[in-house]
Amino acid sequence: MANKKIPWWTPKVEKEDYVFIRQALDANFVNEGPLVAELEKKISNLVGAKYAVATTSGTVAIFLSLKALGIGHGDEVIVPDMTFIATANAVNLCGAKPMLVDVNPADLTISIDAIKKAITPKTKAIIPVHVTGRGADMTTILDIAKKHSLYIIEDAAEALTSKQNGKSLGTFGDLGCFSFSANKTISTGQGGMIVTNNENLYLKLKPLKDQGRPVRGTGGDDLHNTIGYNFRMTDLQAGMGLGQFTHLKERIARMKRNYELYAKNLKDVPEIRIFPSKKEELPQWTDILTEKRNELEEYLKNQNIDCRKYWLPIHRQLSYKLPDINFPNSTRLSPEALWLPSAFTLTDENINTVCKKIKEFFSSKGRSASGGKK
Repeated sequence: MANKKIPWWTPKVEKEDYVFIRQALDANFVNEGPLVAELEKKISNLVGAKYAVATTSGTVAIFLSLKALGIGHGDEVIVPDMTFIATANAVNLCGAKPMLVDVNPADLTISIDAIKKAITPKTKAIIPVHVTGRGADMTTILDIAKKHSLYIIEDAAEALTSKQNGKSLGTFGDLGCFSFSANKTISTGQGGMIVTNNENLYLKLKPLKDQGRPVRGTGGDDLHNTIGYNFRMTDLQAGMGLGQFTHLKERIARMKRNYELYAKNLKDVPEIRIFPSKKEELPQWTDILTEKRNELEEYLKNQNIDCRKYWLPIHRQLSYKLPDINFPNSTRLSPEALWLPSAFTLTDENINTVCKKIKEFFSSKGRSASGGKK
């Protein structure tokens, strides 16, 4: 047991997954059908949105949201520099230009001041990203959007069940996008979901993801009133999501417990800072800052404890290369940010072991074991 690897994250297939997937197989209807509709209904009810549209990924969810809003060539969309590159790629996919802006050092969400400075006559939308379940300042972002007549698409890929002022993240803007990839609270392998309270946007999204058809087609003499694409989720994927939905409460409780144990056990370690998690928020993963990020990661992995370095800021990727001087916070903080083991499959013993090893690292014994690297 002592030598068993402590994972950063690991998906978990539940026995209920097989039950729902078997329904699709027994019905001989494995493409998008009743199980997808059921998952859409469950997600819309969970977050308090009127409508939900399932997609093949969170990236596609953002892309389709942009298309539904009529955003394309010549338009600019504001995107935080500290996010998975998919957020910017979705903007690029619809032909618009992602305008990268710096982040707030307190929680790594999009900087309000940076948003204000980035707005131009070409700006059409803002995509706030709720990093690791922490909500961006939606009250202020809504005010900015209203003042400048901008759309808001929330990238809530990491924020399923997180709330702000009693309202679910993903439901503040015009559209909200979730991800069901393998490292999320609920996984369909790959998959995503768009939520909205706007009926007109919902009616645009349905044909956009189904080759422009306003209703389910036959593949034959169908009407294609608009241009669309094939971004439909399958009932096989939805079955997996529905099976995991039955364990949502226990998964949430475990993830919150993980964060609570880290916050309690590491609060007196001066070399690290744990990012805050408010009561209404679900910490998708527990993340910290430390100047010895790389050395700590190496030490933990040598102790059979997996962890994950933060994203390289998008502006440092060759595909979106921009000067560091425009992004002082993301440039400084990304090399210090680390996600600790956060899976809902972990136990109190696992988390306590990680905390013990982190404390050892920052002791003279730990530094010696890591080769005295600085």
